[in-house]
Parts: sequence; structure tokens; C-alpha cells
Amino acid sequence: MSDPTPVHIGAVDLGASSGRVMVGTIANGRVSLTEIRRFSNSVVPVPTSDGERLFWDVLHLWNEVRQGLLTAVRTVGPLSAIGIDTWAVDYGLVNASGALSTQVHAYRSARTQGVPEQVFAKIPAQEVYTINGLQVQDFNTLFQLIAQERDDGLPRESDGTGTHTLLLLPDLLACFLTGKRVAEVTNASTTGLVDARRRTWSCPLLEHLRTEVGLDLDGLLPDIIEPGTVIGTVRPEAADIFGPDGKPTPVIAVGSHDTASAVVSVPATDSDFAYVSCGTWSLVGLELDEPVLTEASRAANFTNELGVDHTVRYLKNVMGLWVLNETVRAWHDQGLEIALPEADAAAAAAEPLRTVIDINDATFYSPGDMAARIDKAARATGQPRPRDIGEYVRCINDSLALAYRRAVRQAMELSGREVKVLHVVGGGIRNRLLCQLAADATGLPVLAGPAEGTTLGNVVIAARGAGVIDGDLSDLRRLIRSSSRLTRYTPNLDTSSNWDDVERRLFG
Repeated sequence: MSDPTPVHIGAVDLGASSGRVMVGTIANGRVSLTEIRRFSNSVVPVPTSDGERLFWDVLHLWNEVRQGLLTAVRTVGPLSAIGIDTWAVDYGLVNASGALSTQVHAYRSARTQGVPEQVFAKIPAQEVYTINGLQVQDFNTLFQLIAQERDDGLPRESDGTGTHTLLLLPDLLACFLTGKRVAEVTNASTTGLVDARRRTWSCPLLEHLRTEVGLDLDGLLPDIIEPGTVIGTVRPEAADIFGPDGKPTPVIAVGSHDTASAVVSVPATDSDFAYVSCGTWSLVGLELDEPVLTEASRAANFTNELGVDHTVRYLKNVMGLWVLNETVRAWHDQGLEIALPEADAAAAAAEPLRTVIDINDATFYSPGDMAARIDKAARATGQPRPRDIGEYVRCINDSLALAYRRAVRQAMELSGREVKVLHVVGGGIRNRLLCQLAADATGLPVLAGPAEGTTLGNVVIAARGAGVIDGDLSDLRRLIRSSSRLTRYTPNLDTSSNWDDVERRLFG
């Protein structure tokens, strides 16, 4: 799997608050990462007659990505491949020349409220789930498209034909680089338009949407490709980015939904694991060979997102560190100087399970004063409100761990898969309290690491797609395991009854 000559892979990793261009260097059976460029990212609120709408500044992101890749070539030398991952569901529409036709909406925009209910009044939710296997969330691309058709209309040529193309964000950036228009399957599966069994656009669902809902996507959807596929090479007019052979660097489809690349980085040695990809969102679930499309799975709101090498990411979205980050942001706005290490220490010393909330409640979804919302949730459930910063942070961590416990146990029950270990990857592994609480709540040993899971997954998939390494998922994970420092957390089984009690208290 290795070559004595170092191989450099460009990895673009965009998140909802920041983006990075990294270089992964593969040499001597290990992957090392170098951060080349980090830049901010945030939604841009725009007032409209229909209320505030949230957008992404895609041109800013494109410019930062381009500059980062150029800097990478100047800094480390030729790049053998480039991989791009971002969050899911959000999209741009490009015209025949490749220019954006509309602004790119952000998924937290309120425009999709009530849209799922409208769809399911026409097409039964059960029928939709048996096709796409997708957890119902207002921001799924399907619902965003219906909202756009309602508010602005999808762009069409004057003759009514659709020469525009819908591109999810990583595919959009890849199009800017290469001129090629494709839909990488792991991210495409979050649209709600993909057949989870066939890994293709669902023609029956598209026809239902056209005839029953009035959403006609004919001509808008590009061909679906699998991770590892060469999308194209960097165009000279886009950037002078080249490989060791002096030719333009290939752009490889990775697990372009960041969670798909993160799951590739899970350093598992067997299949009996659950995972938490822990960042702004926490994605909690299992890796399966086939989707679970039962009514029980739908009722539990589990999602079947497609993964690398024809796997299925059977998971539930948990609100994640968004709540903690937004709480701290609001405190800063209020003039409170909060240092996270001190806050974490205070949380570790606070009374456990004193106040626990349903972290997935919709009240915690949008930006705002999370501490005030926690107070309201505590009052509504007959619990004491937190009294200080440590207790607020402890409440959030306890609540996240409880959500992990519930998601893992539900996933096992619904899939029939037994789990012996919980892997936590992503930036959340730096929260040692949360990792220990996850072990305590689930009763499973937790292996935490790597922190840069998404980027590592991106790098190894791109490298394999470019032909510089080979192997299946187990081989890729072995390479990542040899490149990572893992921390083990042993569950305190004496607390099991306490978690049982708080779960009953909150959920019955």
C-alpha cells in the first residue's frame, strides 16, 4: 500500500463554519496531514418579503479553495489527486456555460418548513421511505427544490427545457475545477431522490413528484458516480495545478458527503462496530451492506445514506456540538469571556444527569440563545435549570451522550446487528468528557480517533482512485489506523441504572 516516494493528495474539506485545504502525504505506510489554508464560512442572512433567507457565499468558497490548492502545489509540490467533501443537501444550479443561475440556499433557511407534510399528503411517507430510506428532515434537497419551485421557480430555458444542472456543493466545486457535471452517490443519497437499493436516481419517485407534486426535474440531474471515480482533470483556465507527471491533476470523487469520508476513517478491525462522526452534527450509526427500509426504521426516523464501496451508512442525525458552540457564541455576544478548557473542567466537576434535554428537539436547530432554550426545556420537563456555565456545558454533554445511547441501541435493534465497540471520529474526540459519557451511556468501550477523520478518509479514497494505493475498505482503514493515535474509554457500568432512569424520565 505504500511507495518509498511520498505521494501528495489535495483534500478540500468544507464545513458549515470553516473550510480547509489540506495535503495528505502518503509515505512509508502512513498518512500525514498538512494544513495549507483555513478560511471562514458562514451563512449570509438576506431579508426578503417572505422572511429572512440564508445563503452560502459560494464564490468566496471557490476562491479560497482555488487559492488553497495553488498554495499546496507551491508548498509541497505536485498533487497526484484532489478530493472534495462538504456537508450534504445544499446545491447550486448551473447553466449551459457552467455559471451559477441562482444563489445557493443554506439548509438552515426556514423556507422548507411544512414542505415535508405537503409532500406526504400527496405521496405517502411510507412509500417514499421504501425507495430512498431517508430520514425526514426539512432541509433534504427534495424539500428544498419544492420550496424553490414554489418561491422562485427552477431555472428553465425560454422553451421550457431544462439545460441547467443541479450540483451538490462538492460536485459544484469539482465542476468549477474540471468542467464535468456529476453527482457523487454518497452525497446524492441525501437528496431524497436516490433509490437506496439501486444507488441510482429513482425514476418512479421522480415521476410521482412530477405528477403528484408538480416538481419536474427532467434534465436537471447529472449522472451518478461512485467514490473513487475520476471526475476529470483540473482545467488550465481554472488553475495551474499539476501532478508528478507534469499533467493536470485529476479530481477524484471521494465520499463527498463529509460523513461518508469520515466513516471510511473509522479504524475498525471488524464489522461489529458503531460510530459517531462528531462535529457540528453528530452522525450516529452502523455500516451495513444493505439498507433497512422497514416501517419500524421509518418510524424511528433512521436514514440509509449510501457509503463508500457500496456500503450503507445506517444512522441518525443528532444535533451535535452545534448546541455547545452556539451556546458559547451567545455567551460571547453577551460579554462573557468563556475559555472552553475551563468550561469543560467545570462541566466534568458538575453533578451528572442533573438536567438532561432532548438535544434533537427542533428548538435547538436554529441559531440563538441556547442557554435560554435549555432553561425552557428544563422547565417543561420538571427539571432544575442549570445554575452556571459548568452545569450548562454538562447538560449539553449528558444530553448528547443520551442521544448516542438511544441511537446506537435503536440501530442495533432495527438492523439486527450486534455491536461491541463504539468508534468516535472527528473534532469531537477532543471533548474527553463527552467521549467518557458516550462509553458510560452506551455501555460500550469507546475508541476515539482520528480527529481528522473526514480528511483522512478523503485522502485515501482519492489516492486509491488515482491508482497510487490499492485495497478494499479494510486496507484503507489499516492505513489510517497506522497513522492515528487512538484513545480508549472504558464504560463505568455502575452508572447504567442512572442512564436508564434519565431516559425514562425524559422519553417515558
